[in-house]
Amino acid sequence: MAASANDTPAAPAHLEPAGGGQRLIALLIDWILCLLVASLYASPYQVQWPPVALLIVVNTVFIGLFAETPGMRLARIRCVGHPDGGRIGLLRGLYRALLLALLIPALIADDRGRGLHDRVAGSIVIGKPRG
Repeated sequence: MAASANDTPAAPAHLEPAGGGQRLIALLIDWILCLLVASLYASPYQVQWPPVALLIVVNTVFIGLFAETPGMRLARIRCVGHPDGGRIGLLRGLYRALLLALLIPALIADDRGRGLHDRVAGSIVIGKPRG
């Protein structure tokens, strides 16, 4: 049976998706860090966009180049390319970060737990092996 163009390739067994709790913890840690850093130059109560812009930059750079943000590192998860497992790069990291900042795409998940932002960027959030 031939595969159609709409079929998404199955991820290799070593790319098991991370749980929603780990993802939420990582996002909350990153958001708190962005709020703290942004508050050094702008009050989040008066100007709301600096922490969001910083979150986009942090996600783009850290995920694009290192496959994890500081929050992801603490939550022991990584964001890698799907299905190859490599780093996604800055451009795909930017797509993912922009959609993540909108929040709704992250809530539209498939059966593997990949949000719309991950599907657009061709990425998957996986747990780090213990050790």
